[in-house]
Amino acid sequence: MIIHYLTDMPFPAAAIAGTFSAFAAAFIVLAFFAKILPMDHGRAYAVDGTKSKGKPTGAGLLFVTVFVIFAILFIPLRIEYMIYYLLIESAMIAGYLDDGAKSPWSEYRKGLIDLAISFLTSLTFAIYSGTSLVFPLLGKEFALPFPVYLILGTLLVWASINVTNCTDGVDGLSSSIALVSIGSILIFSQLIGTSAVWSGTMYIMAAVLLAYLWFNTNPSRLLMGDAGSRAIGVFLAVCIMQTKQPLTFFVFCFVFLVDGIAGIIKITLKRFFHIHILKNVLTPFHDHFRKTLGWSNPQVTSRASIVQILLSCLYLCIVYIRLHW
Repeated sequence: MIIHYLTDMPFPAAAIAGTFSAFAAAFIVLAFFAKILPMDHGRAYAVDGTKSKGKPTGAGLLFVTVFVIFAILFIPLRIEYMIYYLLIESAMIAGYLDDGAKSPWSEYRKGLIDLAISFLTSLTFAIYSGTSLVFPLLGKEFALPFPVYLILGTLLVWASINVTNCTDGVDGLSSSIALVSIGSILIFSQLIGTSAVWSGTMYIMAAVLLAYLWFNTNPSRLLMGDAGSRAIGVFLAVCIMQTKQPLTFFVFCFVFLVDGIAGIIKITLKRFFHIHILKNVLTPFHDHFRKTLGWSNPQVTSRASIVQILLSCLYLCIVYIRLHW
């Protein structure tokens, strides 16, 4: 961390200082520089999609960049981490360019970019942190062959990018769930004793998301866009990979998966195999809850957060009992 070389500040103190400084910086940047962001065009097929039309979007450009800067300043510098920051920033830039484009990028173009970023993320982790996995709750560790890990790791990151992106459609939803997921992974990491250094990045990401959420609570003043959601997806995947227990993604990112994966499966089956499923269900599911069940945006966000909190807490309790009894 650069701040250490300037002040001799120890890592724990630097992590705390970095967290609060990142919140303040993100808050100021979002408050005063949102005017440079492109305007949202609205989503033709989304519930209340026209209500977002004209709002600044692509706010991920601002808070993700703040995250990267403060992570470099306050977290110990490692080549592995620097590559992750570069990939997170790359996902953000690709998303921002799509946010600001007059015509939305094709799904194939975005898919290829996501795939490249996912592959490089998986490759980086395999090279620097190995291919060993720990089976959840059993505590048994085993190493996967390098190519197998590379494929599975790529799928994990790709899925994380896309389900996080799909969930970003309700004021406060994506950032709130991301905060719960990050907090849960952070506690889990401390329970099982994984990298305390990478945990510092989770504090900083949580800080910039809190600053963003200040402006994104219903009714929102600005939107994160693909610039934010895709970068968050990469970050969450890296956090899960750092625990070496990738199956916990199904627990700590459960709401993202349920909300996002149904739409991906539905569209894929319809487009490539002409198989129609969930005909009477809107996807992502948050649109179904709003239109069919009449839930308001705050209800969707609060209830989704409650579900994720309860599931994460249940699993964390099971892990704690498993480790101490």
